[in-house]
This record gives sequence, C-alpha cells and structure tokens, in this order.
Amino acid sequence: MFTGIVQGFAPITAWTQRDQFASFSVALPETLCGGISLGASIAINGTCLTVKSFENQSVTFDAMIETLRITNLAHLKIGDHVNIERAAKFSDEIGGHLLSGHIHTQAQIINIETPPNNCIITMQIDSNWQKYLFSKGYIGLNGASLTLGEVEKNHFKVFLIPETLRLTTFGFSKVGDWINVEIDTQTQIIVETLERILEQRNLV
Repeated sequence: MFTGIVQGFAPITAWTQRDQFASFSVALPETLCGGISLGASIAINGTCLTVKSFENQSVTFDAMIETLRITNLAHLKIGDHVNIERAAKFSDEIGGHLLSGHIHTQAQIINIETPPNNCIITMQIDSNWQKYLFSKGYIGLNGASLTLGEVEKNHFKVFLIPETLRLTTFGFSKVGDWINVEIDTQTQIIVETLERILEQRNLV
C-alpha cells in the first residue's frame, strides 16, 4: 500500500529486455535506501514492484508481460527518471490518498501550461475510464496522489504546485508523454455498484 506522496525520483541505470519481460535497475537516493530487503515493495511510477536485488543504492526489479502491457514502464530507457515511493507503514501519515500500486491504464499529456508559479497539465484518457473521473476527485498519476481539476470529455487537467514539480518527474514532462493512471478505488466501487443497481432495475 502507498500514500501517493512521491518521495523523489531516480534514474534508470540498467535495462535488460527479453521476450515479454524486462529487468531494470534504479539508482535510489541515499535517503530512500534504509531498510530495503529482498522482496520489499517499491512503487516505480506508481507501479508496485518487488525488489529482486539491492546493492550500493542500486535496486533491481523484474517487469512481466502484464506490467509492460498496462504501464509506461515499457517506454523506459537508461537515463530516464522515475517517481519513487517506498511502501507505507502503519505509522505513516496519509497525506495523499491510499494507492495500491496496481495501474489501471495510461493517459497521454496533450498540453502543458506554465503560468507564473503554476503548472497545468492536460491529459487524454480512454473513454472507458472517463466515468471514474470527477472534478476535485482523487487520481494517482505516476504514483502521485493528485486532485482532478477540470474534467471534460476524454481529457482532464491537474494543477501542480512547485513542490510537486520539485519532487516528481512532472517537472520535466513534455507533451506526448504517457502517464500511469490508478483510479481511486472508492470512486470505482461506488460507480460500478450504482451501475449494477441501475442495470438490475432496467434503468440503464
């Protein structure tokens, strides 16, 4: 389980691609290295991955076919940076919203606006997921817990403060980038429960 409060970003230092499988390493900042053990869970761009090996701040993960199909990890290459969050502990403050690290889909950045002291990113998402998006609702984007701003047909906006840009890879995102999306679980449950009730009553 994760809180959606990204703790920093780090570069990909190694990448091995096989048929429908990848193994890659990330050079973690020293502040995030404490207590890492084999089998631990770490969110990489919001994707919950299992530590395969750890040595000298370099942590290695495997990514299987389903992970590569659904997430933006398949687009990574050596030198790219990824958002990092260590798994939450029971004593941690939940400053964002609870995330499972299970990515639902991807959204593509279609516009970036940078008015003074602000950053507004517009993303396009498949229409199948649009029903779970509500203005002022929660969304997980590359592992960051964010509040949805404007929500319109097939796209939405998020408004990022300077601290978010400093701690995450959004500070150097560009138009065309694909972003991992985790839908808020509570919102998904409510929407799908209401759909089932309405279907049972022949109202949809």
